[in-house]
Amino acid sequence: MKRLPVLAVPVLLLLLSLSFFLFRPTSPPVLSSRQAFEPDRRLRAYVADLPRALNYGLLDRYWSLRAADSRIQAWSDPDHPPPHDHPPYPENPLIKQYSAEYWLLASLRAAATATAAVRVVADWREADVVFVPFFATLSAEMELGWGTKGAFRKKDGNEDYRRQREVVDRVTSHPAWRRSGGRDHIFVLTDPVAMWHVRAEIAPAILLVVDFGGWYKLDSKSASRNSSRMIQHTQVSLLKDVIVPYTHLLPTFLLSENKDRPTLLYFKGAKHRHRGGLVREKLWDLLDNELDVIMEEGFPNATGREQSIKGMRTSEFCLHPSGDTPTSCRLFDAIASLCIPVIVSDEVELPFEGIIDYTEFLIFVSVSNAMRPKWLTSYLRNISKQQKDEFRRNLARVQPIFEYDTSYSMSRGSSSIDGAVNHIWKKIHHKLPMIQEAIIREKRKPEGVSIPLRCHCT
Repeated sequence: MKRLPVLAVPVLLLLLSLSFFLFRPTSPPVLSSRQAFEPDRRLRAYVADLPRALNYGLLDRYWSLRAADSRIQAWSDPDHPPPHDHPPYPENPLIKQYSAEYWLLASLRAAATATAAVRVVADWREADVVFVPFFATLSAEMELGWGTKGAFRKKDGNEDYRRQREVVDRVTSHPAWRRSGGRDHIFVLTDPVAMWHVRAEIAPAILLVVDFGGWYKLDSKSASRNSSRMIQHTQVSLLKDVIVPYTHLLPTFLLSENKDRPTLLYFKGAKHRHRGGLVREKLWDLLDNELDVIMEEGFPNATGREQSIKGMRTSEFCLHPSGDTPTSCRLFDAIASLCIPVIVSDEVELPFEGIIDYTEFLIFVSVSNAMRPKWLTSYLRNISKQQKDEFRRNLARVQPIFEYDTSYSMSRGSSSIDGAVNHIWKKIHHKLPMIQEAIIREKRKPEGVSIPLRCHCT
């Protein structure tokens, strides 16, 4: 056997040692449980500790009210429910349409369900997000309907403001808020006036809103005085916030129940609105005398409800122009009624985009085209029966996605509980990487450095 040359041994040892350092597996950077994003696991939520008076206790107060809502005529809720740990949400349509806050909190109380998209953790340090269980919409609506007239925008004597202030003081004093600057906290602000007085203080948080209309104002410098600009680019953004559906007010109409629809286009609502709703007035005047088109003034009372049910179930298309805000409950009533929605708005934001494709069951029309005489009805009449049938089948397919009370869907034969609430949690989960990145970036800022919040995005 030949022996290695003397110089070969140290050279061989050197090569072995180099290969050890160059090719040994490297350990991944150490990440905390909050920093590591695992898209396949359920969202972990901590429920902020607020007194019952700020959620279910508000329902107790609502159901104890004897006077009627001053804003709505010929309406009364069903008989007062018996005392209950979790009273039902009001049937009053001005309030019920914003009931997401009720169903989201209920989902967290039942988050042990195997199919739920979220699970509750007892320690805020282990949570991805912190849910703030304040019924902000109910608080605001009670002040508007039963408070002193004209006092809502004032602070003195405003019970809603007192509750807003208590919520913000409690939440921002907790170490969970200080850890993230509030970026991982969730506030449900479905009513455009919810948390009106303290919005700037909770701007970094994840805001659940029905659209961005309540965050807009008229641009007084505009020649037409009919354009909109954000009040604060620092407050709402598709990067951090989640668009959620209104609660539909009309009963769900199944595809198997569908019959002839003799009316081409249907709309029921107020003609005169503000902001982008000026388009509605012009559209009304253009369509009012068209054949097979029904444009009705309507109010959210029992009579108006029955008229809407009949109108939407017997019409091929349901018109959805902007009002005080770009969207309204009317859109989700149309979906529930299998009436193909026609959206006339250049600024609309919709729930669950990225999960569902609205072009499969909605028709989008630009304001400029809709304002052309005869253009809209001509366009709709040229849509074939085959296309309309396909739209309607797709509407039936997505109906459960916009259902908050999944017990109703299951009573109609559907086995799925993957409704609006689960889709909201999924959308929040999708935003986690960006939120966690913002929190980590904030931690490395040198002391004394102040960088303004910016959300210039669409």
